Amino acid sequence: QVQVAESGGGLVQAGGSLRLSCVGSGRTISTYPMGWFRQAPGKEREFVAAISWAGGSTYYADSVKGRFTISKGTAKNTMYLQMNSLKPDDTAVYYCAAKNTAYFTPSDFVNERSYDTWGQGTQVTVSS
Repeated sequence: QVQVAESGGGLVQAGGSLRLSCVGSGRTISTYPMGWFRQAPGKEREFVAAISWAGGSTYYADSVKGRFTISKGTAKNTMYLQMNSLKPDDTAVYYCAAKNTAYFTPSDFVNERSYDTWGQGTQVTVSS
């Protein structure tokens, strides 16, 4: 049974950068499709970014495209979300998600119901 855990959140001023990390344990996550989701206070959890098991395909929400970059680390059990040009609207709890499958359609990557393994979340706060 794989588990994932996020880190790297914090408080940053608008325009700043943060890098979130997701580390897997129990089994390697290097072959899993994985994603980042976020939930702001009073709002539903929403898709942020996702990456295919081999890292060859990436997907982004329109709101973060061009500012955020998702990647898998050289260490097999890591994934990152580099967040640049942060805005106050990016304030949320960010969650790492994974699914043990080789069969994700493009629509699966952006759907939170497609994932079955979730971290506890890491808080990102962007001040204006």
